[in-house]
Amino acid sequence: MTSELPPGLRAAIDRELSGASRRDLADRTAATTAAYRSGRGSSAVIKGRDDALAYALARLPATYAASAWVFGEALDRAPGFEPKTLLDAGCGPGGGSWAAAEAWPSLERIVWFDASAPFLDLAKRLAADAPEAIRTAETTRGDLTAGAFATADLVMASYALAEIAAPAQADLVNRLWAACDGVLALIEPGTPAGYARILAARDVLIAAGAQIVAPCPHAAACPLVAPDWCHFSVRLPRSRDHRLAKGADVPFEDEKFAYLLAARPALAAQAASARILARPKAGKPGLTFKLCGAEGVETRFVPKRDKPAHAVARRLDWGEAWP
Repeated sequence: MTSELPPGLRAAIDRELSGASRRDLADRTAATTAAYRSGRGSSAVIKGRDDALAYALARLPATYAASAWVFGEALDRAPGFEPKTLLDAGCGPGGGSWAAAEAWPSLERIVWFDASAPFLDLAKRLAADAPEAIRTAETTRGDLTAGAFATADLVMASYALAEIAAPAQADLVNRLWAACDGVLALIEPGTPAGYARILAARDVLIAAGAQIVAPCPHAAACPLVAPDWCHFSVRLPRSRDHRLAKGADVPFEDEKFAYLLAARPALAAQAASARILARPKAGKPGLTFKLCGAEGVETRFVPKRDKPAHAVARRLDWGEAWP
C-alpha cells in the first residue's frame, strides 16, 4: 500500500518551508540521520526550530505512513473500537496523532507528551488548520522514563522506545499499558534492533495480561530465529523537497517498521489466524507465502489451478492477515 500525508499536514509543512534554506535543511537532515545510525537519540541533534523542521521534512512522512498502516490493522482487528482520547507518548512533531485522527474521527482529546520543546512547538504550528482534536491537543513536556501518564482509550508510542535506554524500556511499556484503557500501539524501526525492542515489549505486555492483537496470531514465543526478524513495509511518495533533503532521486521510499498492537481483554478484538511475513513469491505453478500461524512459521502454496483461491491470494501482500 502507499500512504500519503493528509492535505492539511502537507500544506502546513509547506508553510513552514517557505523561505527556508534547502541546503541548510539537507545538512541538518544528514546530521540527524547520522545520529540515529550511530545509536544516538533525537535529543542529540534536535536543538531548535530548524532541526525540528528538517526532521519533519525527512522523517515525518515515513513515521506517519507507518502509523497509518498500523492503525489500519487496528481497525480490522477491533472494528468496534471508537476511541475518544489519545495519549501520543514521544509524539515528536505529531505525525502519529494525525494518522490516529484519520483512522478514528471519534477522537475528541489528544495529549502530546515529549521531552523536546522544538518538536512540541512544531507540532502545534503544524496543527493550526488541523481537525479539532489535533488543533486543540494538550502538550506536556516531560521525560518518558519518569512519572505516570494520563489515561486514554488509545495509547501510542511511535519510534519512541529507541530513544530510551534499554534498562528503562520495560518500565516505560508497563506505564504506557497502565495508562491504556483500550488499545496500545507500539511502532519501532523495522531493523533487528527495533524488532528486539518490540519483542521485549510483547513479553512485558503478555505478563501484564494484555491481549496481543497484531501482528502476532498467538501469544506463544515468537517462532522466528535469527537472522530472521519480524518487520513490515509501507511505501510513501516523496515530495520534491523531501527528495532534496535526503539527497534522493527516487520519487518514493519504503519505510520498514516493526509494531505491536495490544488490547484490554474486555475489548472486542480478534487476532488474525495467520500473518504474511514476507512478500509472496510468484511462480508459474502459483504463489508461495511465508506465514506465522498458531503452530509457528509455515509455508503456504496457492496453485494457479485453484482459480478462486488464487484470485484471492493475488491480492494479498506482506504484512496482511491471512484470510
